[in-house]
Amino acid sequence: MKSAKKSIYNFDVQSISGEVCKLSNFEGRVLLIVNVASNCGFTPQYSDLQKLYEKYSEQGLSILAFPCNDFGAQEPNNDEKIKGFCQTNFNVTFNLFSKVTLLGPQKLDLYQYLYDCGLKHQGGGGWRSRIFGLVKSILYRIKGKYAPSKNEAQWNFHKFLVGKNGIPVASFLSEVAPNSSILTFQLEEELKK
Repeated sequence: MKSAKKSIYNFDVQSISGEVCKLSNFEGRVLLIVNVASNCGFTPQYSDLQKLYEKYSEQGLSILAFPCNDFGAQEPNNDEKIKGFCQTNFNVTFNLFSKVTLLGPQKLDLYQYLYDCGLKHQGGGGWRSRIFGLVKSILYRIKGKYAPSKNEAQWNFHKFLVGKNGIPVASFLSEVAPNSSILTFQLEEELKK
């Protein structure tokens, strides 16, 4: 079922410093929207996200990172500590937003819109993904209130690629690194449009 909203530009979010940010400010840019966490096995992806941002920002890429504690309770910190962690450990200069909820009835409206687009997740496969799937299901039962449905973010560092028109075009599982060919190919195609 498609959302009544036509693009992500209809949404406002809160920056990690507490200011309201209209996503319409990013109109005409390609966006990579990522839910992040400080205590996850994928946390080193912050470094690759920063490199991706440095490589493509002048060509029109913006990265929007949303800290979230829904997946394995791996982001227990408040916004101030998260911001400090990202700057101290990874020299993050891309956009960080206030900690949000992505699963259950209190999920951020922006993410509900991303989920309603019904994009098939890319990545995964092979024995590592099967083992990670088993670990995720155990952690959902032990530490999580909600398990994600098919179209929802599946774990920390799940990525949604959004075209210059504000319409989501791809969804990537956590295992897809920011510098992977599957992601960078699609990113470069969107930047050319």
